[in-house]
Amino acid sequence: MTPFISKAPGRICLFGDHQDYLGLPVIACAINRYIQIKGSSNNTNLFKISMPDLKLEFVLPLDKNDKPLKKGDHLEAVMKVVNRYGCIPDQGYDIEILGDLPINAGLSSSSAMVVAWVQWLLAKFGSYHELSPTLIAKLAYEAEVLEQNSPGGKMDQYTSAIGGIIYLETDEESNFRKLESELDSLIIGESGIPKDTVGMLDDLKNKALTAISLIKSHNPKFDIHEADLTDYENYKEILPEPMRPYLFAAIMNHLITKQALAEFQQKNPDNRKLGELINAHHEILRDILQITVPKIDAMVHAAIRAGAYGAKIVGSGGGGSIVAIAPEDKEDWIVSAMKEAGAIAAYPVNVANGAHIIK
Repeated sequence: MTPFISKAPGRICLFGDHQDYLGLPVIACAINRYIQIKGSSNNTNLFKISMPDLKLEFVLPLDKNDKPLKKGDHLEAVMKVVNRYGCIPDQGYDIEILGDLPINAGLSSSSAMVVAWVQWLLAKFGSYHELSPTLIAKLAYEAEVLEQNSPGGKMDQYTSAIGGIIYLETDEESNFRKLESELDSLIIGESGIPKDTVGMLDDLKNKALTAISLIKSHNPKFDIHEADLTDYENYKEILPEPMRPYLFAAIMNHLITKQALAEFQQKNPDNRKLGELINAHHEILRDILQITVPKIDAMVHAAIRAGAYGAKIVGSGGGGSIVAIAPEDKEDWIVSAMKEAGAIAAYPVNVANGAHIIK
């Protein structure tokens, strides 16, 4: 029998890092690096999982989804969630999970795996709902974040499932629009330093939400979606001094994202302008939220010096990767500059379509 294959891409956050857990919008794109899940029937009542990239093998029973989850039990969490939507596996498969998306590098390899697994299960066994990218994204978010009580937002799952460049409103409605714009070259540089996703996200999320809550206790009408720098000046004295940077960063990053959206909506978006906004976003992440490390900053500086329009850290911080937007004729120079600054790998990527099935 021909194997049944589900693929889901990684993602780059272009604008809006550390915004989605606040319900603020982001601009992100899927990239042509993937996690692939391949399944072949094995005539048992087990999913026999093989993850060659991680040298892991284990078994998941089809009908025992009641055990408590540990952080990182992504496949089990997906099975719990899809069951609630009427997806009931009734046949075992040998499942192989592998890909060319680097792990723990800020490019959402875990979310791509969750999206691919949700898609594989829904496409193979059906559910109460018609299969769609939005459904896949919704269930992937529920499995990775809500089911495991994790601090992340919706950006990773929705970008991987939907694909292209998207503007995503990360509130309850999860409305999105595809941005049909062309970007010049995108170049990834991997630092080789593992990022601290859960710890970093949890800490920064709690501080930002605490700052917003303190302001709302003084003014219940305060809305972070509408806030600007005047509001920051008006409210900063309410906050203990250590809390002020988190309010400032939330407001500034939101304003930068809105400027980027306006540029993307132009008939011919100016990649230089987008690069300048990417630089401004990185400065907030580096100087205010302090999520970068010296190697990341050196790689960003090297990329810009080599001709990139702009460059920034990608992912939750503490390590991971950077992305640069650049003219195509500067690709080789920028790749070399990133490696000279310490990147363990650097390469161009393209904007990619979302998750899909290969039969």
